[in-house]
Amino acid sequence: MKETPTGEPAHFAPPPAPGAEQYRALDFANTALALPGGQYLDLLGSPEAATRWLVERDLAPTDTELHEVCAARLRALRDQVRALLASRIGALPAPDGALRAVNDALTCAPTAAVLRWDPTLGLHRVQEHPTDQIVDHALAVLATDAADLLTGPDAERLAACDSDPCQRYLLRTHARRHWCSVRCGDRARAARAYARRTQANRG
Repeated sequence: MKETPTGEPAHFAPPPAPGAEQYRALDFANTALALPGGQYLDLLGSPEAATRWLVERDLAPTDTELHEVCAARLRALRDQVRALLASRIGALPAPDGALRAVNDALTCAPTAAVLRWDPTLGLHRVQEHPTDQIVDHALAVLATDAADLLTGPDAERLAACDSDPCQRYLLRTHARRHWCSVRCGDRARAARAYARRTQANRG
């Protein structure tokens, strides 16, 4: 499977899947994209891409510079979150390794904004982002969000996109929708129409 460079323009990636704007953990799980034509786009595939993804979601300050080890930690947690989503959708036992990874991330950093005093601002709250704790903070926030999604009422609406080769997850907006985007829905309908024509011609 060929990999599309992570620096490609945003139009290479589909729009956010339903539910991704509500749950950053769902958006996080969908950063590994299988595209038509055997291409693969990883929005966390390089330190620069991972930094951009975190900054755009207010999970890191704008002057952040991640290293590959940090990007790899993000990708590792993403894989475990995806495993938990798949087990929840499939009504299967949650994998032990995925549970450990998410629980470790949940407890590796405080997520509460601390209280500060400034002569201009007065009392205010800020999120601490020491350079060596930026990824810990992001992982904790994403793990918390994943836990909330998997144990909350919206878990019943979790689904995997039905359009091959898409690997994204979504929250169903109604009982029958299992596509993460219009593009995937069109592709799935076209595939079904082609299959019907092929079957008819064989008959």
